[in-house]
Amino acid sequence: MVRAIILVKSPKKLIAARLRKINSIIDSFPVSGQFDAVAVISVNELSEIKNVTTEIQLISGVDRTETMIEVQ
Repeated sequence: MVRAIILVKSPKKLIAARLRKINSIIDSFPVSGQFDAVAVISVNELSEIKNVTTEIQLISGVDRTETMIEVQ
């Protein structure tokens, strides 16, 4: 299992709720600061992270994302 955190920049309200609808996202919540929401994902393979990130970036209003992969 591979876990990662994806930071999301989006002026859209309720972006965290929209993120929760994506498979592999196990938690999502709004934050203050440079980014507007955080998505916590869990996938079987490292290569799957790109698919989830791409799906997030296709949401209307998402300006950019930044991904941090858990290191064990």
